[in-house]
Amino acid sequence: MISLGQTAILLAAAVVAVSLFRFMRLSSILGYVAAGLVIGPWGLNLIGDVDRIMQVSEFGIVLLLFIIGLELQPTRLWVMRRLVFGLGAAQVALCALLLGAGAWAWGYPPLAAAIIGFGLSLSSTPLVLQVLAEREQLKTQHGRAAFGILLFQDLAVLPALALLPLLSPLAATPGPGGTWWVTLLKLVAVMAAVMIGGRVLLRPALRLVARVRVGEVFTAAALLTVITTALLANLAGLSASLGAFIAGVLLADSEFRHELEADLEPFKGLLLGLFFVSVGMAANLGLLGSEPFTLLALTAGFLVIKIVAVTALGRLALHKSEAARRLGFALPAGGEFAFVLFTLAARERILDKGTADLLVLAVTLSMMLGPLLLIAHEAFVRRWLTPAAEPFDAIDEHDIPVIIAGFGRFGQIVARVLIVKGRPFTALDSSQTHVDFVRRFGNKVYYGDASRLDLLRAAGAQSAQILVLAFEEVEVSVRTAVLAREQFPHLKIFARARNRQHAFALLDAGVTQVIRSTYGSSLEMASSVLEELGETPTAAREAVRRFRQHDEATLSAQYQVKEDEAKFLATSLEAAQQLERLFEADRAKAE
Repeated sequence: MISLGQTAILLAAAVVAVSLFRFMRLSSILGYVAAGLVIGPWGLNLIGDVDRIMQVSEFGIVLLLFIIGLELQPTRLWVMRRLVFGLGAAQVALCALLLGAGAWAWGYPPLAAAIIGFGLSLSSTPLVLQVLAEREQLKTQHGRAAFGILLFQDLAVLPALALLPLLSPLAATPGPGGTWWVTLLKLVAVMAAVMIGGRVLLRPALRLVARVRVGEVFTAAALLTVITTALLANLAGLSASLGAFIAGVLLADSEFRHELEADLEPFKGLLLGLFFVSVGMAANLGLLGSEPFTLLALTAGFLVIKIVAVTALGRLALHKSEAARRLGFALPAGGEFAFVLFTLAARERILDKGTADLLVLAVTLSMMLGPLLLIAHEAFVRRWLTPAAEPFDAIDEHDIPVIIAGFGRFGQIVARVLIVKGRPFTALDSSQTHVDFVRRFGNKVYYGDASRLDLLRAAGAQSAQILVLAFEEVEVSVRTAVLAREQFPHLKIFARARNRQHAFALLDAGVTQVIRSTYGSSLEMASSVLEELGETPTAAREAVRRFRQHDEATLSAQYQVKEDEAKFLATSLEAAQQLERLFEADRAKAE
């Protein structure tokens, strides 16, 4: 057990180090590792028994994988299947192959080289997501791609952790032929036991505990669930984290998912932080003095390989060159699962202790350099690759009631109707080529980026009545809506939405008048099709009117539950059934 004094030292070191790293806008994971380096044998040597602390802290990995299992709803994976199982699988396979080949060429055995290649192909999910969130890039093309890749990496780690005990005999002398099959049968038996027990016993038991309405009892039940599945897996000679993950997946679509995640999150965070502290304590800093060139060559080598490989995959996935480069520079650093993988591989004697120490130090160094590489890349792009922005046009009109931001096909139709009715407007578009083309046809439109506050002020947003957001780009549309709501709250905003997700984002930004761009024309065509099929014009228009009324109500209902996928799907199914009943009633009346 960890003594009270050791606990105080661990907590104090973590609080100070993580706070300092967060103030420097670096990952909290690096703060935990740095805390371990300071208080460990190579630092102040305040705690010497690293193995005992690591044994306790490994339960944080078990909790982490249980929560990952809770979040892996099949419906969410299906929606993101191309990014997760397409681009994500390609990234892991290509980077693992290249890095594993490099390790093999360096002289490592094939199995050890495969573990090294796979471990270095992984990236830190919390680190990457945090960096992208700080730069408001999570909803960009490369941000969504990075999230899909990271999700697949989290999935790919699970079988690797489960297979390590199976692979350890292969790293030494091959054992009897039946050992592998016995272990595989144990794996199948554990999965079957957890799945059957989860359906038959676990959910009814959690429902019973929930009726008690005592928060700490439900928290105890959540911890008991994780511990029981972990023990069951251990008894079968398998990874405890694998059993916890399977239990999490079984509860992913249950009504207890959010409650379980909320109850276990504090325990997971503390124990996972303790694990990273123990990783820092166990790190062999003597390698910095004995093998500095090897360490730097290893770190620089796998960073460059991952940047080039991921950028190439981004281009093959038809991303724009800039988005592909940003994706490459978002994912080069190693991740926290590499710490787990290399530490466990050394324990299973697949890797020797010196190699594991070198790899852990290289991953730590890469995680420190990763955000800096992304910042340097963006600074380089802004300085050398981005053409100088042209100053926006001077706008000499004032007290114009309508501003149209985005003068493509959608914005031009709105403008033409206003011209016919003699209503003045100010039009803005960020494409100089587009502006010049439109001006040749007599339209008054000004060049400039409407998501800039200075341009909106120059266009008279402070005195205008209406702002029409007719952008093609979702991100620019939402960014401009947020800016306008904050700076010009009196403006009535009418916004074009490309789809339901865009509509939800605009509603989040405070826009109340959202028009889906292809919606009206689709309904008009549906009416024409009905008439061609024999419906009277009045009946066709009435059917379209009722459909539109029902669909807009459904959109509003879905917006209220958009964060809860289960409720969102239930609302969609219920709305479809209601619409079907509505039209069946109409047919019955007609008959």
